[in-house]
Amino acid sequence: MKLKICGINDLEILAHAVNLQVDYFGFIYFDQSPRAISIDFLSAVSSSDLKLSSPVVVLVNPSTKMVDEVLHAIPQAILQFHGNESDEYCAQFGVAYWKSVPIKNKDSLFKLDKFPNASKLLLETYSVNQFGGSGATFDWGVISEIQLDDKFILAGGINADNITDAMALNPWCIDINSGVESNIAVKDKALITNAVEIFHG
Repeated sequence: MKLKICGINDLEILAHAVNLQVDYFGFIYFDQSPRAISIDFLSAVSSSDLKLSSPVVVLVNPSTKMVDEVLHAIPQAILQFHGNESDEYCAQFGVAYWKSVPIKNKDSLFKLDKFPNASKLLLETYSVNQFGGSGATFDWGVISEIQLDDKFILAGGINADNITDAMALNPWCIDINSGVESNIAVKDKALITNAVEIFHG
């Protein structure tokens, strides 16, 4: 099982999490997010020592120009599309991509077959007015019959209090964002350390 911390916007926090051997880091390239980062920040990440960790750049309905800018700044990045993009659109860039699928109820599961080219699918909490980062969980009972260990990332409101329950579902990866923040968009070293220690057991 892998661990991803998303919404990182501080290089010091990144270095701290790298030293804790977190597998993936998410950087949100979307102006409307409180955790938004710049192309210059991605360039700085690209030249940082991530050791065995991998960067993931989160995009929401981006133009092809935006995606090209990202891949120029940080060519080793995995792209995570978090909006209403189609499989065809996401696959055109010729790099591995992850796709978020908001889960509202069992009917939401029909969307999982719409992205055959996605290397991973991120299951997150459905929201009417925002793309992730809400701090709310969805009903995990909805996905209880899915074998999650192959390509599914579990996200949405995961923190130190419920990460053990999340891990019991055996997803390929656990994604934590607001659950390790002391304030909105402010990652906390102690909260990150605590969550990682629980994850590693």
